[in-house]
Amino acid sequence: MIDKLDFLIALAREKHFGRAAEACGVTQPTLSAGIRALEEQLGAVLVNRGSRFIGFTPEGERVLEWARRIVGDARAMRQEVNALRHGLAGHLRIAAVPTALGLMTALTTPYRTRHPHVRISVQSRPSADILDLLENLEIDAGLTYVDNEPVGRARTIPLYRERYRFLTAARNGPMAERESVSWADFADVPLCLLTPDMQNRRIVDRLLRGAGLKSDPQLESNSIVVLISHVRTSHWCTILPERLAETVGLEGEIRAIPILGAPVTPTIGLVVPHREPMAPLTAALVNEARRLADEED
Repeated sequence: MIDKLDFLIALAREKHFGRAAEACGVTQPTLSAGIRALEEQLGAVLVNRGSRFIGFTPEGERVLEWARRIVGDARAMRQEVNALRHGLAGHLRIAAVPTALGLMTALTTPYRTRHPHVRISVQSRPSADILDLLENLEIDAGLTYVDNEPVGRARTIPLYRERYRFLTAARNGPMAERESVSWADFADVPLCLLTPDMQNRRIVDRLLRGAGLKSDPQLESNSIVVLISHVRTSHWCTILPERLAETVGLEGEIRAIPILGAPVTPTIGLVVPHREPMAPLTAALVNEARRLADEED
């Protein structure tokens, strides 16, 4: 049954029979037959079908929740048996919001030192995508905001509070001579910011509104590299988290000036599936996160 439940999860993720079959490494007829066999076994229609995938029936939605739980537990079980026989090894998949990528090495480097046979992949994704990836078993953990928007049924390990810096060119950049700035100072500054689908941008927008300003950047991008490259020209400025500003290689060309007066700063943390027992690779990452959180305190 596990393979048929895998088919259902892939269909929920891809929302297309052909792409779901490709993701599972089978033909589309094999995937469709597997889902039909699951429906017959459970005595309920799970998928609304037409010329294409339409969606899940109410029964299908409930079975999908069970499928994620069962398949996740089965993978964790296989991982634990393998760890008992051969030690911790395998593939750890992490996704992080772009503004938290500066913290990643503080987790992955000690993890790799303790568990050299684990391969790690890291991808940069918006916060909403991270929760979807976690729910659909595409990643093992995420690094995201844990107190600003709902994180669903995930388990969270808070790591640090995000503080902000105003980035401007060291020579001739707006307010480059200042030792600190306030949110109200950005009224006439040519800002380039992350795109609105990024949670950090929504946080910055709220902080600007709190200072009585409208968020009206002259340039938006989902790439930190694009923002930094524009700041280097001396014609643009941006607002980024302190930790990220420390890791983007400013090389004396850009000043990262503290911004004073944020009433509440959001928390970045690790999110993992709410599963007991926890998969060994994930449990080892949680241990690293807790060590890091203790250091932050």
